[in-house]
Amino acid sequence: MPPLTPNERLEFLATPGILCRIATLRPDGAPTVTPAWFIYEDGQVLVTPRANSTWLANVRRDCRVSITIDEEALPYRKVRAEGCMAIAHELGKDDDWRDLYRRITRRYVDAAGAEAYVQETIDQPRALLSLDLAMAGVTTWRMPGAHEPYTGIWHRRYYVAGSKMAARADGEP
Repeated sequence: MPPLTPNERLEFLATPGILCRIATLRPDGAPTVTPAWFIYEDGQVLVTPRANSTWLANVRRDCRVSITIDEEALPYRKVRAEGCMAIAHELGKDDDWRDLYRRITRRYVDAAGAEAYVQETIDQPRALLSLDLAMAGVTTWRMPGAHEPYTGIWHRRYYVAGSKMAARADGEP
């Protein structure tokens, strides 16, 4: 699948309503995945776990994460990043970044609903976590466009030697 161009990546990460899925490591080393609201600003994927979130405890113990941001409809854009998630704001510092939290919430509900949600949960402390995509291993992809080779639906390594799609991917008739 072709990678997203830098502009396609920015546009995709700004698309409202798409969830971020964050894989963290439990104390026993087993992975766990949590869907979360996010915002992408200044090269950072920003998420807001609540005080008793298992994934916040996991990040405190081991900052290594893998995130996936993807869509279900064509052109099936995807961003995957692996890196170390930082704690940008600790629990109890919510007032320092409350406007950012409003912006995150507005990506998922209308302005009135976002404000109501913020006000109803204002006494529930959250941390603010960030993943700097410039410091992470990032992979992006999407379905090929109308003027791109159809063999781009998969990476070349997936085509079995001698198959029709392998021959096409290798430029054979």
